Amino acid sequence: MRGLMQDWPLLCQRIIEHAARQHGGRRIVTRTPEGPIEVTDYLQLHQLSLRISKRLAAEGIGYGDRVGTVAWSTARHLACWYGIAGLGAVYHPINPRLFAEQIAYIINDAQDRLLLVDSTFVSMLEGVADKIPAVERFVILCDRAHMPVTTLRNAISFEDWLAGTDADFSWPVFDENTGAALTYTSGTTGQPKGVLYSHRSITLMSLTGTAPDMYAFSSHDVVLQVIPMSHANGWSWPFSAPMTGAGLVFPGAKLDAESLLELIQAERVTMSGGVPTVWQTILSHCAAKGVRLDSLQRVYVGGSACSRALLEELQKHGVEVRSGFGMTEMGPMSGIGSHIPETLHLPPEQEMAIRQSQGRAPFLVEYKLVNDTDEVQPWDGRSQGHLRARGPCIAGAYFGKPAGSALDSDGFFDTGDIAVIDKLGFVHLTDRAKDLVKSGGEWISSIDLENHAMSFPGVKETAVVGITHPKWDERPLLLVVPQPGVLINKQAMLDFLATRVANWWLPDDVVTVPEIPHTATGKINKAAIRQAYASHYTPGPA
Repeated sequence: MRGLMQDWPLLCQRIIEHAARQHGGRRIVTRTPEGPIEVTDYLQLHQLSLRISKRLAAEGIGYGDRVGTVAWSTARHLACWYGIAGLGAVYHPINPRLFAEQIAYIINDAQDRLLLVDSTFVSMLEGVADKIPAVERFVILCDRAHMPVTTLRNAISFEDWLAGTDADFSWPVFDENTGAALTYTSGTTGQPKGVLYSHRSITLMSLTGTAPDMYAFSSHDVVLQVIPMSHANGWSWPFSAPMTGAGLVFPGAKLDAESLLELIQAERVTMSGGVPTVWQTILSHCAAKGVRLDSLQRVYVGGSACSRALLEELQKHGVEVRSGFGMTEMGPMSGIGSHIPETLHLPPEQEMAIRQSQGRAPFLVEYKLVNDTDEVQPWDGRSQGHLRARGPCIAGAYFGKPAGSALDSDGFFDTGDIAVIDKLGFVHLTDRAKDLVKSGGEWISSIDLENHAMSFPGVKETAVVGITHPKWDERPLLLVVPQPGVLINKQAMLDFLATRVANWWLPDDVVTVPEIPHTATGKINKAAIRQAYASHYTPGPA
C-alpha cells in the first residue's frame, strides 16, 4: 500500500523558491572580482536564476546538458547554479587551482557545452580553448564595462547575454534523481574523476547539514562562504543557507586575511569554515591589529586536521570550533565533531581529542571499518581499518562508469582513509591508504610528482612524501637518486616540474640521496622516509 502524501520531488530549485518566499529580503553580500561590494537578496537571486534558465533554454541547453562554471564564490555564480539545475541541466563547477591540462581534461570529460567564466580566468582558458572543442560559447560573468578583449569563441558579457531576458519562466518538474551537479576530484591519483550529484542527494545533504549537531544554520546566522564553491559543491552551504534563511557573504577573489576580516566585521558574520591555514592567517592578522572576532560564533575546519594551538586560539575569541570530515564522493559531508551529552564533561585531553576528531556520522551516513582481508573491525577506539561509507548522498560510481562500480559487495564506498572509530561513533583518521600529500586542504599526488621527476634527465629513482609543515599542514619533499656520475640541480628540477604541475604542487625542497629505503617486497618505504625527515620543515622535534 502506497502512502497518500503529495508527490513532491526534491529539486534544488525548490530551495531558492522557498528562500524567495520566506526570506526574500535576507541580505546577500558579494565582493565582486572587479572589486566593489554588491548587495542583493534571495528574492532578487531567485529572479536572476529564472532569467539565466530562460537564456540557457534559448541557447538550446536542456535536460542533461552540462554547463561549466569557472568562477569565484559570488552571488552571481550561485544564481548560475540554480539557473542551470532548474532546467534539468547539470552545473559543473571547475576548480581553477588545477593546472591547465587537468582543466581541459575535465571540461572534455564532462562535455560542457557552455562555460560561464569570471573575467579573472579568461587568459587561462584562452590557453586551452583549442583543446576543448565541445564548448560552444564563453559567457564572461561581468558587465559590459568590464568585458575583457578575448579570443575565446563566441564570448559575450553576462550583461549582454541576459539583455532582454526577463524572469517570466517556470522551472519544469522532473525526477529528483536527475543529475544536478558534476563535481570532480582533485586528480590526486591519475586524472580527476567526476562525481554526479542528484537533486535528491543535494537536497538531503543540505537538510542534514542544517541539523543542530552539524552546521546548525538558522535565519539568525550570517554565513561567510570561505570554502570555494568549486570545492566539493561548496560544502553544500549554497543550499543549506537559503533553506534556513541564513544571510550569505561571498568573498569573491580576495581570500587574504585582511579582506576576510573586513567582511566578518562589516557584515557581523556569525559562521564560517575553511581549511586551517585560512584561520591561522586571520588570527595572525587579528593579533597584529589588536581586534577580536566578536561576531563569530562557530567555525568549521575541514580539509586538514585542526591543530590544538589553532583550536585554542579560536576559542580565546569565543568561537566554537567544529572539525568536519568528508570528500567530494561523500556528497561532501560525512561527519562533524560536535559534542554529545556523553562528552560534555570529559577531562581536558579527551575533550580536545573529540574536538580534533573527524566527528560522528549524521543520519544518512553509515560507516564501517574493515581490515586488509575485509573483516569488519570493532568500534573500540583502537582497531584500525579502511573507512567505508554508504548512504543516499554518497557516490555509487564515477561519471561515465557503470552504476555501483565504486562500491563493495555491501554497497559501501571506500574513502581511502585508515581510521579508528570509538565506542561513541567518533572517527579518528590515523593514516592514509595512499601516500597523498595534503597541503592547505588540497591533495597532491606523490605518484604524479614522482613520475614527472623521473622524466628529468639523469634521475634514477624518486620518492615524494608529505612532511609536516607549520603553515600548510604538509608540504611535499622530493628525494632524488641520480644516475652514477650525475649531479641534480635543485632549481633546474623545480623549473622542470613547474611546466608540468600546478605551482602549489611543487615540492618545497629537493634532496639528493645515494639511495631510497625499500621494504622487503621491494616497495619504497615511505614510512621510513617520513620518520627520517619528520622535522625537515619544522625545526626541532616533530
